[in-house]
Amino acid sequence: MIDQGFSTPKTEIDDRIEKFQRRLMQAGIDGALILQNTDLFYFSGTIQQSHLYIPTQGRPLLMVRKSLQRAQAESPLATIIPLNSPKQLMALIRENGLKPPAVMGMELDVLPANHFFYYRRLFPEVEIRDVSMAIRKVRAVKSDYELDLIRQAAAFSDQVAAIMPNLLKVGITEIELAGLLEAEARRLGHQGIVRMRLWGAEMFYGHLMAGPAAAVPTYLASPTGGAAVSAAVAQGPSFRKIRRNEPVLLDYVFAWKGYLSDHTRIYVIGRPPQMLVDAHGHMLDLQERIKAMATPGTAAGDLYAAAVGMAEQQGMGDHFMGAGADRIRFIGHGVGLELDEFPFLAEGQKTVLETGMVIALEPKLIFPGIGVVGIENTHVVTPGGLDQLTHAEQQIVSV
Repeated sequence: MIDQGFSTPKTEIDDRIEKFQRRLMQAGIDGALILQNTDLFYFSGTIQQSHLYIPTQGRPLLMVRKSLQRAQAESPLATIIPLNSPKQLMALIRENGLKPPAVMGMELDVLPANHFFYYRRLFPEVEIRDVSMAIRKVRAVKSDYELDLIRQAAAFSDQVAAIMPNLLKVGITEIELAGLLEAEARRLGHQGIVRMRLWGAEMFYGHLMAGPAAAVPTYLASPTGGAAVSAAVAQGPSFRKIRRNEPVLLDYVFAWKGYLSDHTRIYVIGRPPQMLVDAHGHMLDLQERIKAMATPGTAAGDLYAAAVGMAEQQGMGDHFMGAGADRIRFIGHGVGLELDEFPFLAEGQKTVLETGMVIALEPKLIFPGIGVVGIENTHVVTPGGLDQLTHAEQQIVSV
Protein backbone atom coordinates (compact mmCIF):
# COMPACT_ATOMS: atom_id res chain seq x y z
CA MET A 1 0.00 0.00 0.00
CA ILE A 2 1.16 3.53 -0.78
CA ASP A 3 1.31 5.85 2.20
CA GLN A 4 -1.47 8.37 1.57
CA GLY A 5 0.23 11.03 3.67
CA PHE A 6 1.58 13.88 1.55
CA SER A 7 5.36 14.15 1.43
CA THR A 8 5.14 17.96 1.46
CA PRO A 9 2.35 19.99 3.14
CA LYS A 10 -0.16 21.67 0.84
CA THR A 11 0.45 25.08 2.42
CA GLU A 12 4.15 24.70 1.60
CA ILE A 13 3.49 23.81 -2.04
CA ASP A 14 0.94 26.62 -2.40
CA ASP A 15 3.41 29.19 -1.06
CA ARG A 16 6.17 28.05 -3.44
CA ILE A 17 3.86 28.21 -6.45
CA GLU A 18 2.59 31.66 -5.48
CA LYS A 19 6.15 33.02 -5.24
CA PHE A 20 7.04 31.50 -8.60
CA GLN A 21 3.87 32.85 -10.22
CA ARG A 22 4.80 36.36 -9.13
CA ARG A 23 8.14 35.99 -10.92
CA LEU A 24 6.42 34.64 -14.04
CA MET A 25 4.09 37.65 -14.08
CA GLN A 26 6.99 40.08 -13.68
CA ALA A 27 8.76 38.42 -16.62
CA GLY A 28 5.70 38.51 -18.89
CA ILE A 29 5.45 34.72 -19.09
CA ASP A 30 2.02 33.06 -19.28
CA GLY A 31 3.00 29.81 -17.58
CA ALA A 32 5.82 27.34 -17.03
CA LEU A 33 6.19 23.65 -17.89
CA ILE A 34 8.26 21.88 -15.23
CA LEU A 35 9.97 18.58 -16.09
CA GLN A 36 13.13 18.13 -13.99
CA ASN A 37 12.79 15.78 -11.00
CA THR A 38 14.01 18.19 -8.32
CA ASP A 39 11.83 21.04 -9.54
CA LEU A 40 8.87 18.67 -9.86
CA PHE A 41 9.34 17.62 -6.25
CA TYR A 42 9.72 21.21 -5.08
CA PHE A 43 6.52 22.43 -6.75
CA SER A 44 4.36 19.29 -6.59
CA GLY A 45 5.71 16.98 -3.86
CA THR A 46 6.32 14.08 -6.26
CA ILE A 47 8.92 13.05 -8.84
CA GLN A 48 6.65 10.69 -10.73
CA GLN A 49 7.09 10.99 -14.52
CA SER A 50 5.06 14.12 -15.10
CA HIS A 51 4.57 17.44 -16.82
CA LEU A 52 3.68 20.14 -14.30
CA TYR A 53 2.08 23.22 -15.83
CA ILE A 54 2.11 26.28 -13.57
CA PRO A 55 0.05 29.13 -15.04
CA THR A 56 0.83 32.69 -14.08
CA GLN A 57 -2.72 32.84 -12.75
CA GLY A 58 -4.76 29.86 -11.65
CA ARG A 59 -4.15 26.43 -10.17
CA PRO A 60 -1.30 24.22 -11.42
CA LEU A 61 -1.99 21.12 -13.46
CA LEU A 62 0.02 17.92 -12.89
CA MET A 63 -0.17 15.56 -15.88
CA VAL A 64 1.30 12.14 -15.10
CA ARG A 65 2.55 9.35 -17.35
CA LYS A 66 3.88 7.03 -14.61
CA SER A 67 2.82 6.40 -11.90
CA LEU A 68 -0.51 8.24 -11.63
CA GLN A 69 -1.60 6.41 -8.48
CA ARG A 70 1.62 7.23 -6.69
CA ALA A 71 1.58 10.87 -7.81
CA GLN A 72 -1.95 11.23 -6.46
CA ALA A 73 -0.82 9.77 -3.13
CA GLU A 74 2.30 11.89 -2.85
CA SER A 75 1.23 15.29 -4.17
CA PRO A 76 -1.20 17.68 -2.45
CA LEU A 77 -2.04 19.41 -5.74
CA ALA A 78 -5.77 19.54 -6.48
CA THR A 79 -5.60 18.62 -10.17
CA ILE A 80 -3.64 15.50 -11.04
CA ILE A 81 -4.60 13.76 -14.27
CA PRO A 82 -3.22 11.08 -16.60
CA LEU A 83 -1.09 11.96 -19.62
CA ASN A 84 -0.53 9.52 -22.47
CA SER A 85 1.57 11.79 -24.67
CA PRO A 86 3.01 15.32 -24.60
CA LYS A 87 0.89 15.90 -27.71
CA GLN A 88 -2.07 16.13 -25.34
CA LEU A 89 -0.61 18.96 -23.26
CA MET A 90 -2.36 21.96 -24.80
CA ALA A 91 -5.68 20.15 -25.02
CA LEU A 92 -5.46 19.14 -21.35
CA ILE A 93 -4.57 22.70 -20.35
CA ARG A 94 -7.68 23.97 -22.13
CA GLU A 95 -9.93 21.19 -20.78
CA ASN A 96 -8.92 22.11 -17.23
CA GLY A 97 -9.98 25.72 -17.59
CA LEU A 98 -6.56 27.26 -18.27
CA LYS A 99 -5.60 29.49 -21.17
CA PRO A 100 -2.88 27.93 -23.38
CA PRO A 101 0.30 30.04 -23.14
CA ALA A 102 1.65 32.25 -25.88
CA VAL A 103 4.88 32.57 -23.89
CA MET A 104 5.90 29.50 -21.89
CA GLY A 105 8.82 29.03 -19.52
CA MET A 106 10.92 25.88 -19.31
CA GLU A 107 14.01 24.82 -17.35
CA LEU A 108 16.49 25.45 -20.16
CA ASP A 109 19.51 25.05 -17.87
CA VAL A 110 18.78 21.33 -17.45
CA LEU A 111 16.47 20.44 -20.35
CA PRO A 112 18.27 18.26 -22.94
CA ALA A 113 18.59 19.89 -26.35
CA ASN A 114 16.59 17.16 -28.07
CA HIS A 115 13.74 17.71 -25.62
CA PHE A 116 13.81 21.45 -26.27
CA PHE A 117 13.64 20.97 -30.04
CA TYR A 118 10.84 18.44 -29.58
CA TYR A 119 8.68 20.86 -27.58
CA ARG A 120 9.46 23.68 -29.98
CA ARG A 121 8.21 21.52 -32.87
CA LEU A 122 5.23 20.41 -30.79
CA PHE A 123 4.22 24.01 -29.98
CA PRO A 124 5.42 26.10 -32.95
CA GLU A 125 3.09 28.97 -31.99
CA VAL A 126 4.50 29.20 -28.43
CA GLU A 127 7.53 31.29 -27.50
CA ILE A 128 9.69 29.27 -25.08
CA ARG A 129 11.79 31.17 -22.53
CA ASP A 130 14.17 30.07 -19.81
CA VAL A 131 12.75 30.20 -16.26
CA SER A 132 15.59 28.38 -14.53
CA MET A 133 16.89 31.52 -12.82
CA ALA A 134 13.43 32.31 -11.44
CA ILE A 135 13.11 28.76 -10.10
CA ARG A 136 16.54 28.82 -8.48
CA LYS A 137 15.93 32.18 -6.85
CA VAL A 138 12.63 31.00 -5.36
CA ARG A 139 14.31 27.84 -4.10
CA ALA A 140 17.29 29.73 -2.63
CA VAL A 141 15.34 31.10 0.35
CA LYS A 142 14.18 28.25 2.56
CA SER A 143 10.92 28.11 4.47
CA ASP A 144 10.69 27.06 8.11
CA TYR A 145 9.52 23.65 6.88
CA GLU A 146 12.62 23.25 4.72
CA LEU A 147 14.95 24.52 7.43
CA ASP A 148 13.56 21.94 9.83
CA LEU A 149 14.39 19.13 7.38
CA ILE A 150 17.88 20.55 6.78
CA ARG A 151 18.45 20.72 10.54
CA GLN A 152 17.45 17.06 10.76
CA ALA A 153 19.91 16.23 7.98
CA ALA A 154 22.60 18.20 9.83
CA ALA A 155 21.97 16.22 13.01
CA PHE A 156 22.49 13.02 11.01
CA SER A 157 25.71 14.50 9.58
CA ASP A 158 26.94 14.90 13.15
CA GLN A 159 26.08 11.28 13.89
CA VAL A 160 28.04 10.11 10.84
CA ALA A 161 31.04 12.18 11.97
CA ALA A 162 30.81 10.60 15.43
CA ILE A 163 30.92 7.10 13.92
CA MET A 164 34.16 7.73 12.03
CA PRO A 165 36.66 7.22 14.93
CA ASN A 166 35.15 3.79 15.63
CA LEU A 167 35.82 2.65 12.06
CA LEU A 168 39.20 4.25 11.36
CA LYS A 169 42.24 1.99 11.70
CA VAL A 170 45.70 1.59 10.21
CA GLY A 171 45.74 -0.41 6.99
CA ILE A 172 42.07 -0.10 6.10
CA THR A 173 41.59 1.10 2.54
CA GLU A 174 39.80 4.33 1.81
CA ILE A 175 37.11 2.51 -0.14
CA GLU A 176 36.45 -0.05 2.62
CA LEU A 177 36.20 2.68 5.23
CA ALA A 178 33.84 4.59 2.96
CA GLY A 179 31.64 1.52 2.57
CA LEU A 180 31.42 0.98 6.32
CA LEU A 181 30.58 4.63 6.93
CA GLU A 182 28.01 4.72 4.15
CA ALA A 183 26.32 1.62 5.54
CA GLU A 184 25.86 3.46 8.84
CA ALA A 185 24.51 6.50 7.00
CA ARG A 186 22.00 4.30 5.18
CA ARG A 187 20.98 2.75 8.48
CA LEU A 188 20.19 6.26 9.75
CA GLY A 189 17.98 6.90 6.72
CA HIS A 190 20.27 8.48 4.11
CA GLN A 191 18.34 8.45 0.83
CA GLY A 192 21.41 7.39 -1.18
CA ILE A 193 20.96 9.92 -3.98
CA VAL A 194 22.81 13.27 -3.74
CA ARG A 195 21.32 15.52 -6.38
CA MET A 196 23.27 18.19 -8.27
CA ARG A 197 22.00 20.54 -10.97
CA LEU A 198 25.16 21.31 -12.92
CA TRP A 199 25.42 19.29 -16.11
CA GLY A 200 27.95 16.48 -15.73
CA ALA A 201 28.20 16.89 -11.96
CA GLU A 202 27.61 13.80 -9.84
CA MET A 203 28.57 12.49 -6.43
CA PHE A 204 28.09 9.38 -4.31
CA TYR A 205 27.80 10.39 -0.62
CA GLY A 206 30.95 12.54 -0.84
CA HIS A 207 34.73 12.31 -0.49
CA LEU A 208 36.66 10.16 1.96
CA MET A 209 40.40 10.20 1.31
CA ALA A 210 43.65 10.21 3.28
CA GLY A 211 47.07 11.78 3.03
CA PRO A 212 48.36 12.61 -0.46
CA ALA A 213 45.36 10.93 -2.12
CA ALA A 214 43.04 13.61 -0.73
CA ALA A 215 45.06 16.31 -2.49
CA VAL A 216 44.75 14.72 -5.95
CA PRO A 217 42.70 17.18 -8.08
CA THR A 218 39.83 16.25 -10.39
CA TYR A 219 37.24 17.66 -12.78
CA LEU A 220 34.55 18.30 -10.17
CA ALA A 221 33.90 21.83 -8.89
CA SER A 222 35.45 20.91 -5.55
CA PRO A 223 38.74 21.75 -3.84
CA THR A 224 39.34 18.01 -3.30
CA GLY A 225 39.30 15.16 -5.76
CA GLY A 226 40.80 11.87 -4.67
CA ALA A 227 42.59 9.06 -6.46
CA ALA A 228 39.29 7.11 -6.86
CA VAL A 229 38.86 3.47 -7.83
CA SER A 230 39.11 4.19 -11.56
CA ALA A 231 39.28 6.91 -14.20
CA ALA A 232 35.62 6.21 -14.92
CA VAL A 233 34.76 7.88 -11.60
CA ALA A 234 37.82 10.12 -11.12
CA GLN A 235 36.85 11.28 -7.62
CA GLY A 236 36.51 9.93 -4.11
CA PRO A 237 38.11 7.04 -2.20
CA SER A 238 40.60 4.57 -3.66
CA PHE A 239 42.18 1.25 -2.71
CA ARG A 240 44.98 3.12 -0.95
CA LYS A 241 45.60 2.00 2.64
CA ILE A 242 45.34 4.60 5.39
CA ARG A 243 48.52 5.23 7.39
CA ARG A 244 49.40 6.69 10.74
CA ASN A 245 49.93 10.42 11.24
CA GLU A 246 48.25 11.50 7.99
CA PRO A 247 45.08 13.60 7.75
CA VAL A 248 41.95 11.70 6.78
CA LEU A 249 39.32 13.85 5.06
CA LEU A 250 35.63 13.11 5.58
CA ASP A 251 33.60 15.39 3.28
CA TYR A 252 30.13 13.84 3.19
CA VAL A 253 26.59 14.88 2.39
CA PHE A 254 23.65 13.59 4.38
CA ALA A 255 20.45 13.43 2.32
CA TRP A 256 17.26 13.28 4.37
CA LYS A 257 13.78 13.35 2.80
CA GLY A 258 15.23 15.19 -0.17
CA TYR A 259 17.16 17.81 1.79
CA LEU A 260 20.93 17.95 2.20
CA SER A 261 23.51 18.77 4.81
CA ASP A 262 27.17 19.11 3.77
CA HIS A 263 30.04 18.83 6.24
CA THR A 264 33.79 18.15 6.40
CA ARG A 265 35.88 16.89 9.30
CA ILE A 266 39.54 15.82 9.58
CA TYR A 267 40.76 12.75 11.47
CA VAL A 268 44.15 11.18 12.10
CA ILE A 269 45.48 7.94 13.53
CA GLY A 270 48.19 9.28 15.82
CA ARG A 271 49.37 12.84 15.30
CA PRO A 272 49.62 14.91 12.11
CA PRO A 273 52.53 17.27 11.39
CA GLN A 274 52.27 20.49 13.39
CA MET A 275 52.20 22.43 10.13
CA LEU A 276 48.87 20.82 9.26
CA VAL A 277 47.49 21.40 12.76
CA ASP A 278 48.33 25.10 12.46
CA ALA A 279 46.89 25.28 8.94
CA HIS A 280 43.66 23.68 10.10
CA GLY A 281 43.44 26.23 12.90
CA HIS A 282 43.71 29.02 10.33
CA MET A 283 40.69 27.63 8.47
CA LEU A 284 38.64 27.45 11.66
CA ASP A 285 39.47 31.09 12.33
CA LEU A 286 38.62 32.07 8.76
CA GLN A 287 35.28 30.26 9.03
CA GLU A 288 34.30 32.23 12.14
CA ARG A 289 35.21 35.54 10.57
CA ILE A 290 33.23 34.84 7.39
CA LYS A 291 30.24 33.66 9.43
CA ALA A 292 30.09 37.02 11.18
CA MET A 293 30.35 38.92 7.87
CA ALA A 294 27.68 36.91 6.04
CA THR A 295 24.66 39.01 6.97
CA PRO A 296 21.60 39.74 4.80
CA GLY A 297 22.42 42.31 2.13
CA THR A 298 26.05 41.19 1.73
CA ALA A 299 27.16 40.33 -1.81
CA ALA A 300 28.32 36.72 -2.11
CA GLY A 301 31.41 37.71 -4.11
CA ASP A 302 32.54 40.08 -1.37
CA LEU A 303 32.70 37.17 1.07
CA TYR A 304 34.85 35.19 -1.33
CA ALA A 305 37.22 38.13 -1.80
CA ALA A 306 37.44 38.61 1.97
CA ALA A 307 38.23 34.93 2.51
CA VAL A 308 41.00 34.98 -0.10
CA GLY A 309 42.48 38.04 1.61
CA MET A 310 42.37 36.32 4.99
CA ALA A 311 44.08 33.20 3.62
CA GLU A 312 46.82 35.33 2.10
CA GLN A 313 47.33 37.18 5.40
CA GLN A 314 47.72 33.79 7.09
CA GLY A 315 50.37 32.82 4.54
CA MET A 316 48.09 30.14 3.10
CA GLY A 317 47.11 31.78 -0.19
CA ASP A 318 48.99 29.27 -2.38
CA HIS A 319 47.03 26.36 -0.89
CA PHE A 320 43.59 27.91 -0.34
CA MET A 321 40.79 25.98 -2.10
CA GLY A 322 43.25 24.12 -4.29
CA ALA A 323 46.76 24.43 -5.65
CA GLY A 324 47.95 26.09 -8.85
CA ALA A 325 45.69 25.88 -11.89
CA ASP A 326 43.40 23.43 -10.09
CA ARG A 327 42.26 26.01 -7.52
CA ILE A 328 38.50 26.63 -7.43
CA ARG A 329 37.09 30.14 -7.12
CA PHE A 330 34.51 29.75 -4.37
CA ILE A 331 34.40 29.11 -0.63
CA GLY A 332 30.78 28.08 -0.23
CA HIS A 333 27.60 27.08 -2.01
CA GLY A 334 23.90 26.95 -1.41
CA VAL A 335 22.38 23.70 -0.15
CA GLY A 336 18.81 22.42 -0.30
CA LEU A 337 17.33 19.72 -2.49
CA GLU A 338 20.48 19.96 -4.59
CA LEU A 339 24.11 20.39 -3.59
CA ASP A 340 24.74 23.32 -5.91
CA GLU A 341 21.95 25.77 -5.15
CA PHE A 342 22.08 29.56 -4.94
CA PRO A 343 23.92 31.42 -3.54
CA PHE A 344 27.53 30.68 -4.52
CA LEU A 345 30.19 32.44 -2.45
CA ALA A 346 32.31 32.77 -5.55
CA GLU A 347 34.54 35.22 -7.33
CA GLY A 348 32.55 38.14 -8.74
CA GLN A 349 29.13 36.87 -7.61
CA LYS A 350 26.74 39.76 -7.03
CA THR A 351 23.95 37.66 -5.47
CA VAL A 352 22.91 39.30 -2.21
CA LEU A 353 22.40 37.12 0.85
CA GLU A 354 18.89 36.88 2.27
CA THR A 355 17.60 35.57 5.58
CA GLY A 356 16.71 31.90 5.16
CA MET A 357 19.33 31.02 2.57
CA VAL A 358 21.35 27.91 3.45
CA ILE A 359 25.08 27.86 2.75
CA ALA A 360 27.77 25.19 3.08
CA LEU A 361 30.90 27.18 3.95
CA GLU A 362 34.03 25.14 3.23
CA PRO A 363 37.43 26.84 3.69
CA LYS A 364 40.09 24.21 2.92
CA LEU A 365 43.82 24.01 2.31
CA ILE A 366 45.29 21.60 -0.24
CA PHE A 367 48.91 20.48 0.14
CA PRO A 368 49.91 18.35 -2.88
CA GLY A 369 51.82 15.24 -1.84
CA ILE A 370 50.82 15.73 1.81
CA GLY A 371 47.07 16.02 2.30
CA VAL A 372 44.09 18.27 3.02
CA VAL A 373 42.91 20.14 6.11
CA GLY A 374 40.01 22.49 6.66
CA ILE A 375 36.39 22.54 7.65
CA GLU A 376 32.89 22.60 6.18
CA ASN A 377 29.60 23.26 7.90
CA THR A 378 26.05 23.89 6.76
CA HIS A 379 24.61 27.22 7.90
CA VAL A 380 21.47 29.30 7.60
CA VAL A 381 21.68 33.04 6.94
CA THR A 382 20.25 35.07 9.83
CA PRO A 383 20.26 38.82 10.64
CA GLY A 384 23.30 38.18 12.82
CA GLY A 385 25.29 36.19 10.26
CA LEU A 386 25.57 32.46 9.61
CA ASP A 387 23.95 30.15 12.14
CA GLN A 388 25.87 26.86 12.10
CA LEU A 389 23.73 23.71 11.86
CA THR A 390 26.41 20.98 11.97
CA HIS A 391 28.16 20.74 15.34
CA ALA A 392 30.51 17.73 15.40
CA GLU A 393 34.03 18.35 16.77
CA GLN A 394 35.79 20.78 14.44
CA GLN A 395 39.38 20.32 15.58
CA ILE A 396 41.40 17.50 14.03
CA VAL A 397 40.16 14.34 15.76
CA SER A 398 42.99 12.03 16.84
CA VAL A 399 42.18 8.32 17.02
